[in-house]
Amino acid sequence: MSTPIAATAMPAETRHSPWPTFWIASIAVLLVSIDTTVLYAAFGALRHAFADESAASLSWVLNAYTVTYAAMLIPAGGLADVHGRKRMFLLGASIFLFASFACGAATSVALLIAARVLQALGAALLTPASLSLILAAFPQEKRAVAVSLWGAVGGLAAAIGPSLGSFIVDTLGWSWAFYINLPIGAVSVFKGMSVLRESRGDRRVQHVDAIGMVLLILSVGGIALAITQFDAPGWSRMRVAEVLGASLLLFVAFVGWAAKAAHPLVDLRLFRNRTYSAVNLATLSFAIAFAMMFFAFFSFMTGIWHYSLPLAGIAVTPGPLLVVPTAILSGRVAAKIGHRPGLVLGSLIYACSGLWLALMPGTEPAYLTQWLPGLVLSGIGVGMVLPSLSGAAAAGLPKEHYAVGTAVNQAVRQVGSVFGVAATILLIGHAQLARADFIPLYGAHVALALLTGVLCLAVNTRPAK
Repeated sequence: MSTPIAATAMPAETRHSPWPTFWIASIAVLLVSIDTTVLYAAFGALRHAFADESAASLSWVLNAYTVTYAAMLIPAGGLADVHGRKRMFLLGASIFLFASFACGAATSVALLIAARVLQALGAALLTPASLSLILAAFPQEKRAVAVSLWGAVGGLAAAIGPSLGSFIVDTLGWSWAFYINLPIGAVSVFKGMSVLRESRGDRRVQHVDAIGMVLLILSVGGIALAITQFDAPGWSRMRVAEVLGASLLLFVAFVGWAAKAAHPLVDLRLFRNRTYSAVNLATLSFAIAFAMMFFAFFSFMTGIWHYSLPLAGIAVTPGPLLVVPTAILSGRVAAKIGHRPGLVLGSLIYACSGLWLALMPGTEPAYLTQWLPGLVLSGIGVGMVLPSLSGAAAAGLPKEHYAVGTAVNQAVRQVGSVFGVAATILLIGHAQLARADFIPLYGAHVALALLTGVLCLAVNTRPAK
């Protein structure tokens, strides 16, 4: 039976509690998850600060981070498995903090974009390492709760990023959207040096698949680039198609290489596990739906109900606040009966939230009666599904593939988020929004949530009796 979170404070003489490792790793992931969305709130301030730059140029402050982060996650997981998870975590966190300072101090858009690329590299190095450190620290029977809580931290942080960003930018200026990382991240780095324990994959395999790494970086980065630039000025549909086609060919080449390489970056035998394959497909569909719902919320609040961005940030808070307690409860249930029941039920609840938001809110603000119920349903659904997908993906991983196996799942989630944002912009990205514009978007939300539930029927992580 899992130990209650409230009871995890152990006596000082108990030196090997896994919870200090959890909190150190989670602090860093909290910052990374916030940083992936916080600039959506700061974008207006950046346009004002760099008035001579075009919106297309400034969009690369967002896109450069997204493309680099998505492309580097799996290679970073491979480096962590070979060279040490603690080493890569501390290196990634240090790079992230240095780049955060460079972002805040940037005096031009070119410097800001370069710093964002470096920041994404640090984020990619620390993310899979953090989860694999947690997996190595916890015994098997407690991992479902720990991974669910780790996922909840990331989901909560990503959700509150724009609202926190709007408050920080309004009060302190856009630079503090980056400077805020420094004191919090420093705690994670300095405590991590003494508390974290080093772990690696198979010590007999000390080989980095450089060819596979290059192929994967170019293919995943190219796919993310094509998606983010789909409607960008200066990018024709033909150019987007060429980049996407070349990226898909490189991905096929990566799969072919991984199938025959002696020590591939990603061992394709992982996907022979039906649960692992189903979870990654479900992660893709749910990540698309989550991104669509999340950014549609702010568009509806500001474009239809004409809320200010800070007020919209406050209005979204009840949903994210439900994610953590729901995730903890779901993790406890999963530890006893497996992840499938919670994933399927959570997907249905999330579909209901999309249906409510499609049908109930009108053009006049009525937050308590028309929006809050859908927001509550979405918070419960996200809390049941998003962290549990990470937990189910990690459940059957062999120790030597902790970092790569979890990095694959995180990279799939990141690419799904890119798809979701691109689809949202395509559907409701125009200047004059109408209530009817949101119907097809929420229809897609419902369909993707139901698809997630169907895919999760194949998940089997029920503990052996």
